[in-house]
Amino acid sequence: MKKWIASTTTLLCCVLVLVLFWPHVTSAQGQTLNLYIWSEYIDPDILTAFEKATNSRVLVSVYESNEDMVAKLRGGGTSQYDIVVPTDYIVPNMLELGLLQPLNKELIPNLSNLGEKFVGLPFDPENTYTAAYQWGTTGIGYRKDRLPENFERSWGLIFDPQQQYGPFVMIDEMRSMIGAAAVYLGFDMNTTVRSELQQIQQLLIDTKRRSAGLIGGVGGKNQLVSGTANVAIVYSGDALQAAEENPNIGYFVPREGAHIWLDVMAIPAQAPNPELANRFINFILDAEVGAQLSNHNRFATPNAAALPMINPEDLQNPAIYPDEEALAKLTYLKVLSGEELRLIDALWTTVKSS
Repeated sequence: MKKWIASTTTLLCCVLVLVLFWPHVTSAQGQTLNLYIWSEYIDPDILTAFEKATNSRVLVSVYESNEDMVAKLRGGGTSQYDIVVPTDYIVPNMLELGLLQPLNKELIPNLSNLGEKFVGLPFDPENTYTAAYQWGTTGIGYRKDRLPENFERSWGLIFDPQQQYGPFVMIDEMRSMIGAAAVYLGFDMNTTVRSELQQIQQLLIDTKRRSAGLIGGVGGKNQLVSGTANVAIVYSGDALQAAEENPNIGYFVPREGAHIWLDVMAIPAQAPNPELANRFINFILDAEVGAQLSNHNRFATPNAAALPMINPEDLQNPAIYPDEEALAKLTYLKVLSGEELRLIDALWTTVKSS
């Protein structure tokens, strides 16, 4: 009888332990990181490595513009996603709307790997909400086999009918497209002067009517590769990835200047797995992982610790890492006030509907 009581007691203790701790074990093993990111913007092998390191899984959803991403978060996405990757200029607007939560820096010691140029920036001075992911430029990709060698490296390739060499596509990204038209006309890229915006709007409408359309994300890259377009407004890394698929594709930053941008990682306000999200940010900021990311994406890394492991030819490529002369022609998009943003939104809505 004593032996039976002892066995029963032991069994009950085991059951009690399972009842108390099983939820924690299964939740740790069954956690899912919901990543909301630009299309074709991360090496799948990195996601696999993170899953193995954290015994979790990663679900990826994609968007093609900052505006689409913000609209999704405002529509309830703050409780659906754990990580988003916005561009610098839109972060203050996201904070004003209450869409982001602070980072847990105790879980992100690799923040110290970021270069000094990519921390403490005006849109998030204390890096309270964001950590740098990748940076690059928005310029022109083109088919070397379909354009003359001596064509002018200018936005005129898009905006001037006399410089059109066959079909071309514009990028469906509001601020980049408006900024490109602004600098072509000789205005500040961030202009909100009504008379200048009217000229920009008309230029974009006229250009759109000649073009093969507005295409978001990697669409322009894919059209260059397929030969559907001879010229496309694209992000730098996308153009370089296209060149890997087809060596006849080139890329340049127009002489008038262009948009330089920094994409960052952030955690939505009601993320279902914030701890896992912070650990993901730390994982991406690891030196080796940061190098792997940029070597795959062909965008520039903000991770100073990763630079020694970047492909040497990429480090020497001015399309990825512009020299000081080129950097002087590049402009970050500034944060707009509510009224300024309404003006820009109205302009863009008119262009897209024309």
